[in-house]
Amino acid sequence: MSAGAVSAARRRGMRGRAAMRLAASVIASAIAATAASGCGEPPADDPVVRPVRWEIVYSTGTARERAFSGTARAGVESRLSFKVDGTVQSVDVKVGDRVRAGDPIARLDPGDYDLRVQDARASLTRVQAEARQAEASYERIRRLYENKNASRADLDAARAASEAAEAGVSSAQQKLELAQANRSYTELSAPVDGAISDVPVEVNENVRPGQVVAVLSSGSRPEVTATVPEALIGQIREGDPVRVTFDAIPDGDLTATVTEVGVTAARSGAAFPVTARLDSEADGVRPGMAAEVHFRFGGGDRSERIVIPASAVLEDRAGRFAFVLERTEDGFGTVHRRQVTVGELGDTGLEILDGLQDGEAVVTAGVSKIQDGLRVRVPEKPGP
Repeated sequence: MSAGAVSAARRRGMRGRAAMRLAASVIASAIAATAASGCGEPPADDPVVRPVRWEIVYSTGTARERAFSGTARAGVESRLSFKVDGTVQSVDVKVGDRVRAGDPIARLDPGDYDLRVQDARASLTRVQAEARQAEASYERIRRLYENKNASRADLDAARAASEAAEAGVSSAQQKLELAQANRSYTELSAPVDGAISDVPVEVNENVRPGQVVAVLSSGSRPEVTATVPEALIGQIREGDPVRVTFDAIPDGDLTATVTEVGVTAARSGAAFPVTARLDSEADGVRPGMAAEVHFRFGGGDRSERIVIPASAVLEDRAGRFAFVLERTEDGFGTVHRRQVTVGELGDTGLEILDGLQDGEAVVTAGVSKIQDGLRVRVPEKPGP
């Protein structure tokens, strides 16, 4: 082979190796791009918004007025019902009607009860006739006995028959009176003056004895029921004066007196029902109206104290602290760390001497899992 041929062969070999290196580089770049696009780390999930348990804290120290939401109700609410069962024939009132004592409320179909009265009256007539016959027989045998024409046994038998007939008459009379009473029970009337607040039945509806047919609200002095937190319920006594306001009544600032203090917590949480009766008549107050009941609490000293659950307070190198909840209207809120000074630990919770303000919302559970500035989900109602 000549020198020119050898040189040409070398040049072709060098070009082949360069092409192979270029192809390998392209394949490696494609593999790297694929790995970068398909095997990368997934995007981070959105942060979880934790729900928290919270409650409103109140000062229990110095004398101060506190207002709690309440609902008005009638001083006396009578749940009217029939004493007998039957089909409603007519309803003579509707919600909002004012009635006087004796006014008709509703009526049952009296057909069956009329038949029972007729049957009882017929039974009474029959036993009265039997009693007259037994009495006449006894008088006849008694005269025969006096004339020595009847035996003592005949006289005793006639007397027993006459007395049994009289007892039958008495029993029949009682049955007739009962049938007539049941017939009268098919008509329901108002026991006192008042207003109809509810009519839960309709015409042609079958009702049972004791089933509510109408609710009659009476009494000139309405009552208002409010719920008071457990931290303050111990300071309320029957006979305490309170102030009641109604948004629906202009200048509706009325005085009332506490008549009942609940001993069992309401369903909404650690709060107890308190009932106050207005001191005077209030024509504008209607059952179901929203009200604000203003209580005045007084302490034995001048220092302000707030009692919260012990689980709401933590401690680190900076001292003891709690989280105050700043709520928003969308069901969420933000927690803020607050340094606190604690007092004694009692049956109702841990006493806070400084650091919290009256009426603030404080996180009471899960405190160790949150930090300052964290956004949290806020339940609609405080408590558990």
